[in-house]
Formats: sequence, C-alpha cells, structure tokens
Amino acid sequence: MANRFIALPKSGINLFYREWGSSNAPVMVLLHGFPSSSHQYRKLAPLLTTKYRVIAPDLPGFGFTEVPAGAKYTFSLLADTVAEWLDALKIPKFTVYVFDYGAPTAFRLALQRPQAIEAIITQNGNAYEEGLGGVWAPLQEFWASPNGPEDRQKIKGGFLNADITKFQYVNGTPDPSTIGPESYTLDQALMERSGNKEIQCDLFLDYATNIPLYAKFQEYFRTSQVPLLAVWGKNDIFFIPPGAEAFKQHLPKAVVKLIDAGHFAAETHPEEIAREILQFLG
Repeated sequence: MANRFIALPKSGINLFYREWGSSNAPVMVLLHGFPSSSHQYRKLAPLLTTKYRVIAPDLPGFGFTEVPAGAKYTFSLLADTVAEWLDALKIPKFTVYVFDYGAPTAFRLALQRPQAIEAIITQNGNAYEEGLGGVWAPLQEFWASPNGPEDRQKIKGGFLNADITKFQYVNGTPDPSTIGPESYTLDQALMERSGNKEIQCDLFLDYATNIPLYAKFQEYFRTSQVPLLAVWGKNDIFFIPPGAEAFKQHLPKAVVKLIDAGHFAAETHPEEIAREILQFLG
C-alpha cells in the first residue's frame, strides 16, 4: 500500500489517498462514508488487488485531506474534488465502490461523466428514499429547522460524539470482536479537530440536497444500465435493505446480496464482500 498526497490546483485542496495493487491494472475507486476516511478500506482493498488497482481518497472534511480555509463544505464540493483528483491521476474510466456519503458523491459524479463509470459496487450506499432508515428523523428535522446555534448544538450532541461513532460500527454487527478499536477511535480523533464539527454540521445540512437528486440518479441508472452489485449489511439502521432492493427498479439486472452485517460491513466482512465483488466483476 502507498499513502500519497496530491495538490489539486483548481480547488487548492491537498488530497490524501491510499493506493494498492499494480498501476497497470483496471482502476477501482473506493469512496468512504461518514465519519470515516480511506482508512476504513485497509482490510478490503488488499483483497481486490488480484484484479484491480485500488485507490481510495479522503473526502474533504475527513481523514488527512487538507482544504483551504473558508471553503464551503457541500456534496458538490465532494464530487468536484473527486473529479479533479481523477483528472490529476489521468483516470478516465473506473469501477466505483460506494458507501454512505460516497454514494451521493459518486452518483453526482456520474451525472457529470456517465461514461466514466464502468460498474458500481454499492455497500449500504443509498439512492432511494425507501433506503433511509428511521434514525434519519432528527436530521430531517434539522433540514427543516432555521439552522440556528441551538439546532446545530443538538445535532452535534446527537451525532458527533464518541459513543455514536462507535455505535455506527458495532450496531448490527454479529461479532463486535471483529471491529478494531482503531477504526472508531481514529474517526473520532479526527472529528475532534478544531472546526471539524462545524464542517460535519454543514455536510449534514447539505445532505438534504441529495434527496431531490435521487430522481436524476435513478434516471442515470435507467439510461446507462450500468452493472451494479448491491452488497448490503442487512442489519444497518441508517441505510436499510429496501434501499438495496430498490436498485432493481431501474437496473433489472442488478445483483443484490444481503449479508449479516451492520453499517460498516467492510470492517467486519471484508473477505465475504471481496468474494462477491470479484465474482460479480469476473
């Protein structure tokens, strides 16, 4: 594995990413979710290098990516940053693995350059309203609120503390001993950096802009018929199994595999997920 920074001149972002496998192999891009970073793929990525050059960036606001002061943190920024990064690496086509925040990031990118994505692996990466679990209710209230200091403090207290970060990993996981404490510990340590909780509130608020785009994402699926594997932790309370099955509405040939895992399925079931991916793409 190689750990790299790359300066993106257009945005001024110094993006951190991890890379595994041969530079001559077809590319698979792994996009992480909240509140993690490319670190979440340290188990899965090496298992995919028999066939792929695997690369995983830290999205703006996460991990070790450095963003200029004053930047506005939105999902448009996340998608545009990934696009600029891919251009800098001269990667015109790739398979994408999406999870959580990585899904709307990649699907926004697909609207910009639909021919670039050769296949999609979605692991609890949603594009349908039926995939939103009931735990989204406080965030949906946040979207509708005036977004004052009290609203933001309520969200910080409810979603940005160490107990909730750990909960996202262990909830729905049959064997919590498979989860290394470095996962949620690193996530929380990075979240505690000065100003980062405000960044996360901004992204929570901007997540609302993804919902109206679901129809456009779905139209992209319908018109492209991109190969798609939904390998889904069936015990996830954030993005629930109906969201996996919903892809078949627009991609009849989509393959859906529900596995006995929670939200961070790649942390607990990397071997099973890798087998499903390599079989699907084989």
